[in-house]
Amino acid sequence: MLTVVAPAHNEQDNVEPLATSVHAALADLPGGQWEFLLVDDGSTDATRDRAKALAETHPWFRCVAMTKTPAGSGNGQSAAFHAGFRAARGRLIASLDADLQNDPADLPRLLTELERTGADFVQGDRSAARTQGDAKIRQIGSIVGRLFRRTLLGDTIRDTGCSLRVMKREIALALPLEFKGMHRFIPITARQLGYTVVELPVAHHHRHSGETKYGAGVMKRALPGLIDCFAARWMGKRRRPVTAEEVARPLATTTPATRPDARPEPTYAEAAG
Repeated sequence: MLTVVAPAHNEQDNVEPLATSVHAALADLPGGQWEFLLVDDGSTDATRDRAKALAETHPWFRCVAMTKTPAGSGNGQSAAFHAGFRAARGRLIASLDADLQNDPADLPRLLTELERTGADFVQGDRSAARTQGDAKIRQIGSIVGRLFRRTLLGDTIRDTGCSLRVMKREIALALPLEFKGMHRFIPITARQLGYTVVELPVAHHHRHSGETKYGAGVMKRALPGLIDCFAARWMGKRRRPVTAEEVARPLATTTPATRPDARPEPTYAEAAG
C-alpha cells in the first residue's frame, strides 16, 4: 500500500484540486492500495473544514490535524511530515507539498523508478524545470546552498528541497523530523542511515493560489539553513546503529502442576485439618 502525505497550512483553495490530481495520478492502482493523507498544520482558514468534507465522501482521503500549534501559525513542515508519516498506513510513503507546485502526475514515475533501480528512496529533482522560471537571485541561492551541503555533509542530492519523493516506510519513521528544519535534509539523512537514494527529474509549477510560506528574503533563509547544515552534520557524526537481535532465550519455565513430580495443591479442608 502507498500513502501520499501532504502538509498544509492555509491552503484552502488547493485542497480539492490537490486531492483530484492525486486521485487522477493513482487511479490505475488497484482499489484500496493507496491513500492520500493531508496534514493540517495549524491552518486559520477553511483548510481543515474542506479536508473533513472530502474525507466524508472519499474513502481514500484522510486528514490529521497537528495539535499544540502556536496561535495563528503551524509547527512547521518537519513536524507535519513527522505526524503524517506516523499516521500513514502504507508500506511505501510518498510526500509532496500541498501548494500544487509539485505535480502528483509524477508519482507513478517515482514508483516505477523505485522498482526499476531497487533503491530504497527516490528523490524528485526540480532543478531543470525551475531554471527558466526562478529569479536569478533564487538560482544563486540554490547553488550556494548546494555548495554548503556538499562541503559540510557530503550531500550530492541536487534538489534536497523538493518535497516530491517516495521512500520505504522504515525510512520515514527513522527520520528525526521532530527537529525544526530537518525536512530539508531528508535525503542525506536516509543515506546516512545506510539506505540507497536515487534522483529523478520531476515537474515544477508556480503557485496559483494561496501565499508562499517562505516569504523571507534569500539572505534571511541562508543563515538558518547554514546553521541547520551544522546541526545535520553533528547528528550524522553522533548517530550510532540501534538495531539488535536476541542471541539467547531464557529457559522455558514450568509451573509446579506441569512437572512430572508435581503433587496437586491440597484442598482447603486438607490444609485446615
